[in-house]
Amino acid sequence: MSDQLPPCPECSQEFTYEQGALLVCPMCGHEWSASEAAEAAAEAVVKDAVGNLLEDGDTVTIVKTVKVKGGGGGVIKIGTKVRNIRLISDGVGDHDIDAKVPDFGQMQLKSSVVKKVL
Repeated sequence: MSDQLPPCPECSQEFTYEQGALLVCPMCGHEWSASEAAEAAAEAVVKDAVGNLLEDGDTVTIVKTVKVKGGGGGVIKIGTKVRNIRLISDGVGDHDIDAKVPDFGQMQLKSSVVKKVL
């Protein structure tokens, strides 16, 4: 196990400590095994529409026209380049990318509509 323990999966606090084979959160009392934490970390992998691994700070292009709901509405066209993305786990629905899209501003995107610029 690494020196850095993962945050609590229930309350996201970073005060986790080891107690025997379990990890414990003193804030909410949640207990879980280290293997559960490893599985959760493995599931946190985010891939683009063609299977490339995405990371924070990557540049992506939109591969499918996206209708924007809310606000002023509009459409993000195919080929729009989005720089410096940030991966999130608590997005709305299945949105897992937070980014500033040119001409639209800050919004969340699905990884299934983007392709990493290599």
